[in-house]
Amino acid sequence: MKKLVSLLLAATLVMGCLVGCGGGNNGGTEGEGEEYAVAMITDYGDITDQSFNQTTYEACKAFCEKNKIDFKYFKPAADSTADRVASVEKAIDEGFNVIVMPGYAFGGTIAEVSADYPDVKFIALDVAKGDLLEAAVANAGKEYDYNPDNWKLEDYVDMSNVYCAIYQEELSGYMAGYAAVKLGYKNLGFLGGMAVPAVMRFGYGFVQGVDAAAKELNVDVNVKYAYGNQFSGDADITAAMDTWYQGGTEVVFACGGGIFTSAAEAATKEGVNGKVIGVDTDQSANIDGDYGKGLTVTSAMKGLYPTTYDTLTDVLVNGKWDDYKGKIATLGLISGDNPELNYVQLPLETTQWADGFTADDYKALVKDMFDGKVKVSNDISKEPTVEKIKVEWLGNLK
Repeated sequence: MKKLVSLLLAATLVMGCLVGCGGGNNGGTEGEGEEYAVAMITDYGDITDQSFNQTTYEACKAFCEKNKIDFKYFKPAADSTADRVASVEKAIDEGFNVIVMPGYAFGGTIAEVSADYPDVKFIALDVAKGDLLEAAVANAGKEYDYNPDNWKLEDYVDMSNVYCAIYQEELSGYMAGYAAVKLGYKNLGFLGGMAVPAVMRFGYGFVQGVDAAAKELNVDVNVKYAYGNQFSGDADITAAMDTWYQGGTEVVFACGGGIFTSAAEAATKEGVNGKVIGVDTDQSANIDGDYGKGLTVTSAMKGLYPTTYDTLTDVLVNGKWDDYKGKIATLGLISGDNPELNYVQLPLETTQWADGFTADDYKALVKDMFDGKVKVSNDISKEPTVEKIKVEWLGNLK
């Protein structure tokens, strides 16, 4: 049935172009005359999460408005692969032939739908080989060992119409941790959403950056490290953050969707002078706007917006789908001279620079990272080794 729908969709698109395209471009169409309609599917959250979904939505919307391409977002009925698949199929049934999916949770969705809709372009952010294999290997009746290198992806997932982009989160996590210590903070916390690869890379990079700066300054630094086991804040997590801040924690790197709300609430309570580090995007406007000016020290960013916007431009306007399909691209540093060109970075304008760590110091750090003088491990199979700092590994808070 799925394949029949796909064939009917393809026929409809071809007929529509014969009637309305005149054999040429129309808005943001590719040079061959095909017309596109873009749909975005949300993962756990919605388009107001001030994080992953919202940024991807805004990039899709801006691109489609500029190029006069139909756009719509779909929110699955529940947090499950079945519901995400249902949303993808609904979008395709409505005529959308470019599907943008943000988040590792879409690994199972891609494994189920890509082969059934060969004429649809699937663009996935933060979906790694392991995310795809975990579901696909199970679907094949085998036991996945969680080591992607042991498996051939093409044996389990049709990637011929799929492009995935993943990020070197450990690099911007490192930058944030390094900056925090250089700025004088000695009691830090990491509050992750769920212990999934992207969040763990942020966290383990953060710990490495804290340790490196502490060694350079020869200071003792304490880090509390935990996951909320969800991508949203609540009373229980806020209570845990109350304990952290009241116990002397100065800055918490809140990493995972809306979980920052619990850190921000606790940081601003009476008698506490806490700070927060944002994630994914520059969260200073949202956090400071909702909870108090000056609350956000910095944000460990990854380029969700440019990835989405630039990929859609290259694929739909420039007709370069062949350069993307079948690939899982790892995005990180592309410039040692201009940090703002990189896919992982700190915000130059809103980071709370000080004498201990200036914007120029940050640029020098990025240069050293780009040149390989500073190395950051992306290994999440074990906790990072530290030399100078003390880390309390607290597991899941709930």
